[in-house]
Amino acid sequence: MTQSAESSGSPSGERESIYDFPEYYELAFGPDSQQEFEFLVAAAKQLAKRPVRTVFEPACGTGRLIYRLAAAGFNMLGIDLNPRAVEYCRQRLARRRLAGWVEVADMTDFQLPRPVDLAYNMINSFRHLTREEAAESHLRAVARAVEPGGLYVLALHLTPGEGPGTDEETWTSRRGTLQVTTRLWTLSKDPVRREERLALAFDVVTPRRSFQLRDELTFRTYTRHQLMELLLRVPEWEIAGTFDFHYDLDEPIQLNDQTEDVIFVLRREPTNLSR
Repeated sequence: MTQSAESSGSPSGERESIYDFPEYYELAFGPDSQQEFEFLVAAAKQLAKRPVRTVFEPACGTGRLIYRLAAAGFNMLGIDLNPRAVEYCRQRLARRRLAGWVEVADMTDFQLPRPVDLAYNMINSFRHLTREEAAESHLRAVARAVEPGGLYVLALHLTPGEGPGTDEETWTSRRGTLQVTTRLWTLSKDPVRREERLALAFDVVTPRRSFQLRDELTFRTYTRHQLMELLLRVPEWEIAGTFDFHYDLDEPIQLNDQTEDVIFVLRREPTNLSR
């Protein structure tokens, strides 16, 4: 799962992961943070069958949601493979005098200091797990961490069975004098190996300089049927609801062959767990 970024005039001038630049990554993927935060809080109140006090984010990155939830009074835990992102998240919590446990760990095999009531993964990080065994291990590991009646909110892009799908997205985000234009596009798709190669580019503009960071990512692909088959193999989870990226808990969706963006709200069943 190693990623490499080509830096054109980047701060280091070396090939690095795009995740090694948390300030730019944060700005690029931050616009939906408030909607995601509100959706998670509403799901905790309406769909969990237990009080939600402790919340966990696998692949937490810069902690853009962790600090919001911590400020709202939740006990926060997070893990990520990237040490720079973890340190950025820790410093963000410290600046705001918020508590949180954030460590470097693999989301297929981790140990948390205590059980949690809700977990979430909101922007496709699950698809970094390119093998079916790893994806199943992740779902089981999260199930071991979440108390019965708790939730796992899992958001991802499916491969639609009908229609062309979306192969390119571009958007611009600004904060003060910093601007990041993000472009994400598909390089190749292999439906047999179920791999999608994508390019991700940040065009960064600051008052003193402009440069581009470019990375290539490999994601596992899922049709609606493939994801449902995976979930059926992990009976610790039941589907409590499915939603789109409008983040409206009052408007659940029915999956079909055109579905591309989906949020699964999974609820932990009180079954015996395979360890």
